Amino acid sequence: MTGLNTNKVFIIAEAGVNHNGSVELAKQLIDVASNSGANAVKFQTFKAENLVVKNTQKAEYQMQTTDALESQFDMIKKLELDLGAHKELIAYCQEKDIMFLSTPFDHDSINLLSGLGLQIFKIPSGEITNLPYLRHIGSLGKRVILSTGMSDLSEVGDALNILINAGTSKNNVTVLHANTMYPTPMEDVNLNAMLTIQKEFDVSIGYSDHTLGIEVDIAAVAMGASVIEKHFTLDKFMQGPDHKASLEPQELKAMVGAIRNIEKALGSSKKKPSQSESINIDIARKSIVANQSIKKGDKLSSENITTKRPGTGINPMKWDEIIGTSAKKNYRMDDLI
Repeated sequence: MTGLNTNKVFIIAEAGVNHNGSVELAKQLIDVASNSGANAVKFQTFKAENLVVKNTQKAEYQMQTTDALESQFDMIKKLELDLGAHKELIAYCQEKDIMFLSTPFDHDSINLLSGLGLQIFKIPSGEITNLPYLRHIGSLGKRVILSTGMSDLSEVGDALNILINAGTSKNNVTVLHANTMYPTPMEDVNLNAMLTIQKEFDVSIGYSDHTLGIEVDIAAVAMGASVIEKHFTLDKFMQGPDHKASLEPQELKAMVGAIRNIEKALGSSKKKPSQSESINIDIARKSIVANQSIKKGDKLSSENITTKRPGTGINPMKWDEIIGTSAKKNYRMDDLI
């Protein structure tokens, strides 16, 4: 299943909670994602009450990017989108010809998104060990994108088994290699692990990226990723937990453009002259030519013949067959044999 049943890489522009709780900002993010050429724009669906225990601490990166005195509960409560907002954003995505996706973080949110007709369910890294959650999504029989940040291979295998046993076909699952540090240091990316997942489980693979910049996403596509997910924002300096590790609009557009170029460049796996270079064959290759005047009947030897351009004469790969034969006519220097 390349690129979720297409032959192109499926690019998810991850808006996440970078709308800061505003439907208007969310629509601006949809505009940016649509203009970039991404396939989908993804938000997050949750009820703060169902997601975290009231006194849960923030992650370290959240401490640095938001008010350190505010609890994780208070931070995410402000970032909720209600049912009405979801309907409005889905309609706006249809207008802008981009797929609406959202990651559910609890059972109510899974039901809400299922009720809204979502066909692809994205499982975030933090839920990979949440058996009842995985079973719930698996039972829907939809297409699933599973992020695997913070997990080891056995945890990925366990999550896949739960999804499959609950009713989701393995062909409908794409597993994303990921690292959940915002931003991810280059030395922690470990892109080769994406290939390990593919080899171990024989599944479609992709990459959910939290590095700064776009080069790792491009490398992932060159290595065979069929789905790429990347955070983006309107402005890196906005208030909120994820803006700082997100791409700005021009960067997102550049990433999508680069990925589409790499797709073209990967081509078929056949090694043969391309259409554009075929015209250069005769110009760039050489033929067997006379190295001096040769009379009819003279023996051809490495002294009196050599190889030079163009390639319109005898192919130099026939050199051994030509050496020792007699000249069939007179040749001047540089005549094609």
